[in-house]
Amino acid sequence: MGSNCETESMVSNPQERRRVGLIYDERMCKHSTPDDEYHPENLNRIKVIWDKLHSSGIAQRCVVLDAKEAEDKHIALVHRKNHIDLIKNISSKKFDSKRNKIASKFNSIYFNGGSSEAAYLAAGSVIEVAEKVAKGELDSGFAIVRPPGHHAEESEPMGFCLYNNVAIATSFLLNERPELGIKKILIVDWDVHHGNGTQKMFWKDPRVLFFSVHRHEFGSFYPGGDDGSYTMIGEGPGMGYNINVPWENGRCGDADYLAVWDHVLIPVAKEFDPDMIIISAGFDAAIGDPLGGCCVSPYGYSIMLNKLMGFAGGKIVMALEGGYNLDSLANSVLACVQALQQHKPVAGSSEAYPFESTWHVIQSVRKQLSSYWPTLGDKIPEKVISWKTPQIEISSSDSDGEHENGLIVAEELDKAVEDIIEPLKNLQVHEDCQGQATVVSPSWSSELSKIDIWYATFGSNINKSRFDCYIEGGQMEGMQKPCVGSVDKSQPKEIMWKTFPHRLFFARDRSDTWGPGGVAFLHPESNIQEKTYMHLYKITLEQFNDVLLQENASSRDMIRPLFDLTSLQTIETEKCISVELVQRGWYHNVVYLGKENNIPILTMTCTLSDIDDFKSGKFPVNSPAKAYANTLVEGLVQGKQLSKAEAIAYIEEASTKPL
Repeated sequence: MGSNCETESMVSNPQERRRVGLIYDERMCKHSTPDDEYHPENLNRIKVIWDKLHSSGIAQRCVVLDAKEAEDKHIALVHRKNHIDLIKNISSKKFDSKRNKIASKFNSIYFNGGSSEAAYLAAGSVIEVAEKVAKGELDSGFAIVRPPGHHAEESEPMGFCLYNNVAIATSFLLNERPELGIKKILIVDWDVHHGNGTQKMFWKDPRVLFFSVHRHEFGSFYPGGDDGSYTMIGEGPGMGYNINVPWENGRCGDADYLAVWDHVLIPVAKEFDPDMIIISAGFDAAIGDPLGGCCVSPYGYSIMLNKLMGFAGGKIVMALEGGYNLDSLANSVLACVQALQQHKPVAGSSEAYPFESTWHVIQSVRKQLSSYWPTLGDKIPEKVISWKTPQIEISSSDSDGEHENGLIVAEELDKAVEDIIEPLKNLQVHEDCQGQATVVSPSWSSELSKIDIWYATFGSNINKSRFDCYIEGGQMEGMQKPCVGSVDKSQPKEIMWKTFPHRLFFARDRSDTWGPGGVAFLHPESNIQEKTYMHLYKITLEQFNDVLLQENASSRDMIRPLFDLTSLQTIETEKCISVELVQRGWYHNVVYLGKENNIPILTMTCTLSDIDDFKSGKFPVNSPAKAYANTLVEGLVQGKQLSKAEAIAYIEEASTKPL
């Protein structure tokens, strides 16, 4: 929604000036939950992007296009009539009484009176940008649209998606406008979730090379199942034209994505030689995203985009998919639009190494597809694989407990992003490594995996299902955000219950995971007059480090352990150690509780200075949220420690008894 305008590009050389199109229309904000309940896919997602592009002056240097609604005949290129009829009519008054019931039949979908118009505008806007880029009227473009599209299948909306916007635009160019000369299209889906709908729509079509990099975790991450596996390579004439890169764990960042670009996507794109690239541009793999659990920086996105701009004459169309941390979303889109405008190669690259699992995935993908893309059959030089470099650390808590003065909040995110970008910019790539990321496992990880400890839990982790989230990833009922899980997802070797002479209490006014209400703390000093039930898990010291990280900081790789063997040897005499690397969190104080079968028992809680702050009223002492309290009660009952009535009384006493 806007006037056509264009001013001079940021690029100083007129020959490099690029015409970048933008589409945004406030009518897409009308799509919302029926009762305006909070939902991560909400109108603020596109608003913050538009505001960011304007406040930065970038939008004024673009061609702003008017949004157009898609025509049914173009939507019918990928969706069946029953699907089109549903989306077309769902916002009409005749559906008022049954709209919610219809939505409940689908996977992660809501409808309201503005859904139909928004869906038609989203699909039509991507067509509009794609057509203008294909004609040469624009060099590239970004469609700032919602609802997103890549999960929508032929006959079914799902995963917040109503129409498959990218698939519709792709089919439109290939089938309705062949005279524009777009015969081969590369779709790059970098949303953190697999683009299941798009994959199925071009499953047998060799004109479309579909590439998706996503969290998969062997089918346990949304949308689940085997569709996102690297073994899904297409069918018939489309064999080899479907490429999935499925992450085995969360916390993947710039280095992981760039390794995949260098070792899979870019070599294949050279062979495929597309006439256009359409990006399903989800930004839920960005730093701090509540659904993604990964940590790609805005700079990382700009590098990925710049690597793609060498193909198809830079004809790139970006269509917004996911992305639910508003600040990361806006900053990431800004970085991408700047890259589209400048078409300027990025000097330097990240020397940080990816996860060991990333290397495993790259090898699996290359082997699976090498018969279709000969370039993938080439062996990656050993010197590239063995080249070790430091990891850039990113600290931004997303745990149950996060200090208000340490949490990276909205107004601080720009600075946090710059702190990440600057060191990445300054890193130089060795010429013989060609800027390719290496894949190595930190040596401390294997060392700590051989050491067992007892992790003693007193809060929601006394419930085994909740603790499993820290090990396996995911979330349980009542949690408002998922956990990324540990690198080693092995279950505890033993489980037991014990009581300890420490005070249990509840404090803070809210947490990101559980919402309003206090969360559990253990007074670090013992008191024989107190009694706390604790669930002990026998896990490795490596896993303990992962849990300690998740309790206190955002998803990121560790260049060194938070709590190492020296700490383990020291804590027996010191009784507690404040972990320096995660002191912004609420649970960075590791406390020694003794030994069981000669294995040390450790827990994590607040510090004595925090206790003073709770007593003084600087931070509130507060009863737990209902969902949080229910989790504790359920854990105590399932652990056969207390009856339900006794467990409720136990939690109530801990909540009300003065410190």
